Amino acid sequence: MKNNKLKLIPDFKTEDDERNFWDTADTTEYFDTDNPVDMDLSQLKPSTESISLRIPSSMLMRIKQIANSRDVPYQSLMKIFLAKQIQEELHAQRSTK
Repeated sequence: MKNNKLKLIPDFKTEDDERNFWDTADTTEYFDTDNPVDMDLSQLKPSTESISLRIPSSMLMRIKQIANSRDVPYQSLMKIFLAKQIQEELHAQRSTK
């Protein structure tokens, strides 16, 4: 489809309106699929999810002390610890196969 024949994307009042629109719209009428555009998505943050985790108070206190000594938020330190342990587990699994 030629650029001059592309339809304009309407303005939406809500995300639900936009979702409903794209559920039924033909995207080829709005985007030039013959000329893809390079996009840099390196700055996107991975999606996160909140969880509730019950740990002993003494463990949380120690984590907060370590985080304070490293000058990082304790939640960030917990993510670092989890990521490190996950990497070690995955490496161990690969080594045993």
